[in-house]
Amino acid sequence: MSRPTDETNSGLSAAEAQARLQRDGPNELPRQARRTPFRIALEVIREPMLALLIAGGVIYLFLGDLSEAIILMVLALFSVVITVVQEARTERVLEALRDLTSPRALVIRDGERLRIAGRDVVAGDLLVLNEGDRVPADGRVVECQSLQTDESLLTGESVPVRKVASAAGGAFAPPGGDDLPYVYSGSMVVGGAGLAEVIATGPRSQIGRIGQSLGELTTEPPRLKREMGRLVRIFAIGGGAISLAVMILYGLFRGTWLEALLAGIAVGMSMLPEEFPVVVTIFMAMGAWRISRARVLTRRAAAIETLGAATVLCTDKTGTLTENIMRVAELRRADGAIFNASEGALPPAFHDLAHFSVLASAREPFDPMEKALHKFRPGGGDVQLVQTFGLHPDLLAMTNVWQAEEGEDLVVAGKGAPEAIAGLCRLDKDNHARLLRDADAMAAEGLRVLGVARAGAARPLQTKDQRGFAFEFLGLVGLADTLRPSVPAAVAECRTAGIRVVMITGDYPVTARAIAAQAGIDATDVMTGDELAAMGDVDLSRRIEHTTVFARIMPQQKLRIVEALKAQGEVVAMTGDGVNDAPTLKAAHIGIAMGQRGTDVAREAAAIVLLDDDFGSIVKAIRLGRRIYDNLHKAVTFILAVHVPIAGLALLPLIFGLPILLGPVHIAFLEMIIDPVCTLVFEAETEEDDVMRRPPRDPERPMFSFAFISRGVMQGGLALGVVVLVLFFALWAGLPVDAVRAVTFVALVAVILSLVLVNRSRAVSILAAVSRPNRALVLVFLAVAVILTVGLSLPFARHLFSFEAPSLPMIALALFAGPVMLVALEGLKWLTGQWYPRRHAKP
Repeated sequence: MSRPTDETNSGLSAAEAQARLQRDGPNELPRQARRTPFRIALEVIREPMLALLIAGGVIYLFLGDLSEAIILMVLALFSVVITVVQEARTERVLEALRDLTSPRALVIRDGERLRIAGRDVVAGDLLVLNEGDRVPADGRVVECQSLQTDESLLTGESVPVRKVASAAGGAFAPPGGDDLPYVYSGSMVVGGAGLAEVIATGPRSQIGRIGQSLGELTTEPPRLKREMGRLVRIFAIGGGAISLAVMILYGLFRGTWLEALLAGIAVGMSMLPEEFPVVVTIFMAMGAWRISRARVLTRRAAAIETLGAATVLCTDKTGTLTENIMRVAELRRADGAIFNASEGALPPAFHDLAHFSVLASAREPFDPMEKALHKFRPGGGDVQLVQTFGLHPDLLAMTNVWQAEEGEDLVVAGKGAPEAIAGLCRLDKDNHARLLRDADAMAAEGLRVLGVARAGAARPLQTKDQRGFAFEFLGLVGLADTLRPSVPAAVAECRTAGIRVVMITGDYPVTARAIAAQAGIDATDVMTGDELAAMGDVDLSRRIEHTTVFARIMPQQKLRIVEALKAQGEVVAMTGDGVNDAPTLKAAHIGIAMGQRGTDVAREAAAIVLLDDDFGSIVKAIRLGRRIYDNLHKAVTFILAVHVPIAGLALLPLIFGLPILLGPVHIAFLEMIIDPVCTLVFEAETEEDDVMRRPPRDPERPMFSFAFISRGVMQGGLALGVVVLVLFFALWAGLPVDAVRAVTFVALVAVILSLVLVNRSRAVSILAAVSRPNRALVLVFLAVAVILTVGLSLPFARHLFSFEAPSLPMIALALFAGPVMLVALEGLKWLTGQWYPRRHAKP
């Protein structure tokens, strides 16, 4: 293949290039500061929930409760370490994925061709472009021969586009479409050769402008954090009110105000909502660790829970639903015979069609379609290339002329747009019409269609144009960017889970509709970019409710679609891999980037990165997000419930003149049960059976509503009632105060353990929940049993807890409070159907 001449193009001088480099800066995209482990740790510590956890530890330390302070600080450190290790690992993997940092560039300076680093390219440089080169900067094409580039990273369009040469001047055009006189940074030369004058580098290029626009977008804070912060404030106010009530009642009826202050502080310690930040930080950190084992990196752990609440999943087509690898899908001979590539070995009758499609391609192809043709029919025979006739805007076909053996006639192979091949073959009206019908039918299946023809020529070659050959039409070849095997099942599972999958692509409507149909996405209503551009926000809001396929969409239009969905109250997840996806990835509630084919800009903007680019991994992340939310609800319900009997046993003795039952040591022991249960035990719970068979949460409904809080308080109220019955029975039996305290405390521990068992599942019975393995639960129950046994049997422990060993029947009665509590709560669950009513999906 001949190259553009550059004798009259001497390019910049070395001095001028250096001056422009100093003026404009290097040709590279500005990056965010690298997230070192120290920086990640600072980000984690600044999180409000973890800050509250640390503050709680400091308060306990100043109050002299060293053991409780140490427990909280250790939990805080544990959360920080898990998060830092996970996110630092993520950043290291992302660094390893950077493959577009600074491509090498061939430029002309002082009349000489020089190979330089891409970062040293400056405006005014002359770029020499050949097949396989990555374009290092935006430029105007000044000379070219059959130049084609793959701009899918910028446009989402997987098919290469043709370029034409242009004189200086004229309005700059954005990427997308054939016969533009511009090349763009980040695109790949897949055919031909050319010479381009650089007009924009670094942040001034098209790829750079997209990167800069990310700084103008703000990511919405996770709803979980907002809701949990509200719940913490409510709980803290309630705990403060109870502490104040204890102090006043104690001061009025029991003794000095100093003792009252200490009593209020002790109750306040038990009511401090430190479990909430523990739950959130550990659940999110452990969730990130769990999902990383499925080769999904979470750059922000809180994004997992948000993904579990997604109602709409917007996905690109190229490289996301499809593999971004062209394959031969169908062959149609001139006589109408059809061969589907999935049927097996190629029949002999189709050998000529496949063979000449390869001969009409480059011997060492860069074009994705030519690569597919070579892979389908390897080898072009022992021939030597004599002449190539490239694509031209007025004839969308290319021809290769080959010499087989000395003395034989030349072999001519042509391929291109069906209309162009029909013209070269001089088909009559009927055959021409049949060819176009076949091509349209193949295109309706989402295939890229090429016509293939052959001819012979005498030596030496006389013709100067492709039209000079007597071509014979061989047939049509259909190529497809095939769907990923996991996509249909993943889309079906999203549908079952009430998540609407929306495909947004830069491809043509026919191709988009065909791919959507293969993936299982409803393609009844397809909206094009031109239609979108003509719509106002009101019309778009109305149309977007039932449109699931968007074709020929520009990058800025993707952002508008996502913003329109968000305005309707949808929780939007967006997948993508190209630079054109980056603003939308950042604007969406949750951005999901591809790790292998994705660009650095997309990965920086996303919150989740799929290392294997598997669309099915998104479903795993959604499943895990829902599991985390379910388990978080269980943990918070338990926290709300367990503090009610504790607060009740602190207040009731003061109101009714009963002995003080709970002291700091008892509260510390209870916290040793509560903290690991609400973190390790509930976090380890397996998913509910219907986790992917129910619609997403209503995004407009609070996560922790009044009804939800009421259910937790109701559980706690039942627990308090059972413990009070045991307390009054012990008093009625005339037991000493220390024995009453022991019996009451055992009953309290028993009902707390019953609360754990009841809250293990939203809906299934206690028998079904017990059958699910949970190693953390077993360890906690064993530890509680051992410590409680020691506290009741050994003298020094009884002294520490202010216990007197009760009789075995009284211990049995106290322990029986647990089964009574289970029966009461299971009965309530049976009557109401389930603790957490299912929400109805949006129409």
